[in-house]
Parts: sequence; C-alpha cells; structure tokens
Amino acid sequence: MKSTVTGTGLVYIQAVKAPLCLVLATLFWSGNFVVGQAARASMTPLDLTFWRWSLAAVPLLILAHLIERPDWGAVLRRWPVLLLLSVLGMSGYTLLLYGALGFTSAMNASLVTAANPALIVVMAIVLLGEKTTRLGWLGICLGLLGVLLVLTQGELARVVSLAINTGELMMIGAIIVWGFYTIVARRLAVPPIAATAVQVVIATVTLAPFALAMNVRFPDTAAEGWSMAYIALFPSLGSYLLWNLALKTTPSGTAGNYLNLMVVFTAIITVLFGTPLTLVQILGGLLVIAGVLLTGIKGQARNAGHPSGRAQTGPPAAASGRQGHSDSPVTMEEYGHSTARAARRPAP
Repeated sequence: MKSTVTGTGLVYIQAVKAPLCLVLATLFWSGNFVVGQAARASMTPLDLTFWRWSLAAVPLLILAHLIERPDWGAVLRRWPVLLLLSVLGMSGYTLLLYGALGFTSAMNASLVTAANPALIVVMAIVLLGEKTTRLGWLGICLGLLGVLLVLTQGELARVVSLAINTGELMMIGAIIVWGFYTIVARRLAVPPIAATAVQVVIATVTLAPFALAMNVRFPDTAAEGWSMAYIALFPSLGSYLLWNLALKTTPSGTAGNYLNLMVVFTAIITVLFGTPLTLVQILGGLLVIAGVLLTGIKGQARNAGHPSGRAQTGPPAAASGRQGHSDSPVTMEEYGHSTARAARRPAP
C-alpha cells in the first residue's frame, strides 16, 4: 500500500514539474523586459549586453558539459554557423532589445515580441517556400493588427505617416533579426545548451573590442548590480535550464504555448510596479495571442516539398542548436512539423 501511495506521489510530481518549469522559465524571461527597462535608466545597451553574456558564458559551458556531455570538437567545427547565430541572436537581438527599452515600455516591447512566431511563419513562407492554411493567414493578420494597434496607440492612421515610437521600431528590427536567427538555426544539429554556450562565448569575445572602445563599465551601484545579477542568472541561465528540463517530458509544440504567458506576466509585473495598462495594450495583446494560437494549430504549416530536415523550437535568451531560443532552449523536430511550433522560440 505504501509503495502504491509513493508511486502515485511520484507520478503527480512528474506531472506538475514540467508545467512549473515552463511557467517559471516564461516568468523569468518576462522579467527581463521590466528589469531591462529599469536598468536602461543608467546603463547603455552595450553595457547590459556585454555583461549579460560575459557573466553567463562560463556557467553555460559548465551546464552544457555536465548535462549534455557534447563532443566539443564536433560542436566547434560548426563555428561559421555558430558565429552567424551569435551575431544575430546574442548580439544583434539583445542590443536592439535593450536599446528599444530606452524608448518604449516593457509592456509594448513584450507585445511586439509576442508577434514573433507569426513573423517567423511569414519569413519561412517567403524565404523557404513553406505553406500555411487560410486559418494560419488569419492568425498572422490578427497578430499584425494587434501589433499595429500597440505601435500606433490605437490610431491606425499613424502607420501612413510613420509616426511610430523609435523604441517600437527597434523592437520590430529585433524580432526580424530573431526571425533570421531561428531560420538559420533550424538545421544546426548541435546539442542546444552547448550551442547556446558557444554562441554566448563568441558574443563575449566579439563584443569585447567595442566594450573597450565605448568604455563599458561594470555596474557600480546597488540597483545596477541587482539588475545585472537578475539578467545574468534568471533569463540567461535559469530560464534556459528550466525550459530544457521541461522539454524532456513535454512536446515542444505544447511547451511553445506557454510563451503566450510572457505578455500576461509582463502585464502583471508592470501593474505591480505601478504602471497601469491601457485599453489599446489589452486589446492588442489579446489579438496577438489569438493570432499566435491560430498560426500554431496542428498541421497549419506544411513543408513545400522540401526534403525532411530538422526544425527547432524553443525559447528568449539563449540560442540552441538542436532546437528549433531567448534568448533559448529547444528539441529536435522533423522539418515537416508545424513551422509555427518551430518558431515559438522566446527571444533572449
């Protein structure tokens, strides 16, 4: 009887563990928007990006070695692709993200980021010849409408005059860069944590000359120190590890749905810090989430006759190799699986 109770308890723990890991990973990534915006009051995008990856590099390498035991020689032989991915995802996306947070709110930045899966579907259609259904196109249009509502503060006519906030334009640039990152990383057959760790090391090395030239400084106040500690520890290490742990027992398509919580968590954190949400932000967020859910319906994205390959899915902070993330974790999937699933990778 005792063993039966114990067995039931273990089953319950296993059932709860994966969703909890996914929720916490998404929560930590959401906090990156809010903490990053606060840190931008005294730190530059280069300060935040350089120290974020510098502090995360060694711990990520250790995690990769302990968890994945990769063939480091085989990993390093893919250095040209890893270099490109590092420039796109670790440096380019992150610099644009923190740059944007100096001009727009964390909430608006998260809403634009939430449209990333739909954008990647469009990029896959244009660049790879993939196809989607009418329902998929409806989801893409809803997501675009939601983002436009946020960008124009509810006045869609502003699109014509291009009267859009600089920060939000930078976020659009950031998710475009992340879209290219995701597409390039799809067929990178390298263990995800190892791929991310190498990309982070490359980012640290390639950004170092710019950091020296621009007099990047280490955080020297308590507020800056705590902000940097959070960014390096939680979204850069914690989220990535939790996400990959969850993917051991959770299908990547199911895990991808948890990324919709990023907008919800960012909204909650924003309100807790005393910034009320606007009706336009709420409506825009609902449209974006609805659009992402529609584009992610099983079977909506089909391979346009391409040979079977590897697709990646996963999250915002670290990039993965075997995956299909930021900023992030992923598992290997067949290339013929849903493009939207492969695109549900949070940004770093």
